[in-house]
Amino acid sequence: MNQTHPSPVTLLKKKPLSLLLGVSSRTIDTWVAQRLIPYLAPSPRLHLFDPVAVMSALAARFGIQPRTTA
Repeated sequence: MNQTHPSPVTLLKKKPLSLLLGVSSRTIDTWVAQRLIPYLAPSPRLHLFDPVAVMSALAARFGIQPRTTA
């Protein structure tokens, strides 16, 4: 029987996510406080983000895509 397992989701902390999106860490904090982006909070001081889900949420909310490095 051939079973395929979904690939593991890569979760990012706030700083790597802010670098990926080209925004400040404070902007990430604001989006979290406003519940604009999805996140996991394993503790009160740690938020983890699925970059694909965050980009989808931003695209749906603002109709924009993150900056890409060339």
